[in-house]
Amino acid sequence: MDIEKIARKYALLNAARYGGKANLKAVIGKVMAEVKGEAKEIIPIVKEIVEEINSLSPEEQKVEMERLGIKEEGRKKEKRKLPPLPHAKKGEVVTRFPPEPNGYLHIGHAKAAFVDYEYARMYDGIFILRFDDTNPANERKEFYDAQKEDLKWLGIEWDKEYRTSDNLPKHYELAKKLLEEGNAYICTCSEEEIRRNRREMRECIHRNESELEWNDFIKMKEGEAVMRLKGDMKSNNTAMRDPVLFRIIEHPHPIHGKRFRVWPTYDFYGAVEDSLSGVTHPFRSKEYELRDEVYFYLLDLLGLRKPHLMEFSRLEIKGMPVSKRKIKPLIDEGKVMGWDDPRLPTLRGLRRRGIVPEAIKEFVLSQGISKAEAVVAFENLEAINRKILDGKARRYFFVPQPVKVIVRGLEEKEVELKYHPSVDMGKRKVKVGNVIYIPKSDAEKLQVGEIFRLKDLCNVMVEKIGNEIMGEFAGDELIDGIDKVQWVGEEHVEMEVLIPRLPFKNGEFDEKSLEIVRGYAEKNVEEIKHGEIVQFERFGFVRIERNEGIKGIMAHR
Repeated sequence: MDIEKIARKYALLNAARYGGKANLKAVIGKVMAEVKGEAKEIIPIVKEIVEEINSLSPEEQKVEMERLGIKEEGRKKEKRKLPPLPHAKKGEVVTRFPPEPNGYLHIGHAKAAFVDYEYARMYDGIFILRFDDTNPANERKEFYDAQKEDLKWLGIEWDKEYRTSDNLPKHYELAKKLLEEGNAYICTCSEEEIRRNRREMRECIHRNESELEWNDFIKMKEGEAVMRLKGDMKSNNTAMRDPVLFRIIEHPHPIHGKRFRVWPTYDFYGAVEDSLSGVTHPFRSKEYELRDEVYFYLLDLLGLRKPHLMEFSRLEIKGMPVSKRKIKPLIDEGKVMGWDDPRLPTLRGLRRRGIVPEAIKEFVLSQGISKAEAVVAFENLEAINRKILDGKARRYFFVPQPVKVIVRGLEEKEVELKYHPSVDMGKRKVKVGNVIYIPKSDAEKLQVGEIFRLKDLCNVMVEKIGNEIMGEFAGDELIDGIDKVQWVGEEHVEMEVLIPRLPFKNGEFDEKSLEIVRGYAEKNVEEIKHGEIVQFERFGFVRIERNEGIKGIMAHR
């Protein structure tokens, strides 16, 4: 059997299935199943073929499949659906997305938002955007609008919008009810004492002896007292050991200023707001699972309706800090450029990088609503994004680290090149003469006497190699087996492309996670609009920025 032929077939099929990059292990498995032989003989051949196929662009891989008569394996593309909601009726489902306005949204928020939004639409229900702004020291006014902008960019629309802080008078009424009915108490212990007593399952002296009432509490200073639920200090569930429900915070609120000083904790407002706002199916991440008991116990005490609470696992991406707690220090310490740094999983960072909303939606919903913990690879998101962009991104030429090549016999002319090999997007004109530029990585492989092809232009025979390369025009016809090389002419634009990589390596921030590649792009890049995502052929998908000059940010290859 021809091992190379079989390996090429499976490498091309695998690449077509996964966005242009074949998986070596998967291809080896297919080849080994079909070919009888020693692994030590087969694997090096397969590895070489996979590397060759992965060096081709997706359109070149398609051409190669057509040339070899390889047809992509038929697979029914089913739209990924969320599982049915328990106890749900059409027209009666109400969900909510409750961000805290203390930063920009990240891809973990996108998972929660899409799950809530999709379920509301699936059941012809109502989707609520609720700002949980009950920690005035952390909240900032700018984040209310910023988070709404991010959601709109994702394509998420809400039916109702409100702030939890607006409902504080109602919260105060319910707090007084708990105190008056003996289900809560004012505690003046220090934070350290409270922690120690909870750890040792020992009741606080104020639990049954405190004579302080709500009106006393609201006149006290920050840190002097908190209001606690009478839970169960002997419970094995630490969350039930008299959790704090209200605390005093003197910091002015970005919306209400100094109107309020007493603020509810998540245990209180989370349950109360879900119930009062009519939410039927509130979702939250698995980390809150221990607090479920507090949630329902509190609603029972207050006589409020109990929603069908559901949890799913947090989104974890290998090498990516998918939490504000990990992202903010990187910004505060100046290790990244800001919330929109293309290395970050913030929606602003992903947008700047060239990841489109459709890809984010497909990626996060593919994780489902299971509570099983799993760490996924960022490459999965890239593969989805690549498939979406492949059919709509215009193609241009870009040469990183350019090396000058003088081609004897190459006449000055203007050539027409397609914006896309298989989708009709029109054509562009490129002027070319006997001076061209090719990537340093390609130039270093050339040898005197070798013939290579300038992509979509002509063949060149190498005559001399030095600081510049001297060559001779060697015809227009396609020659099998020779290297295809990217190029630009004398008319070009100098520009740089930022290449973001995963910000963490082995748990530590990688100082080399952002590379800057300088090069020449064809002059037609001047027509590209700010924010447009294009493909620099044989280089990668790049989002163009036009703030000061022209700059690119690579999404992925």
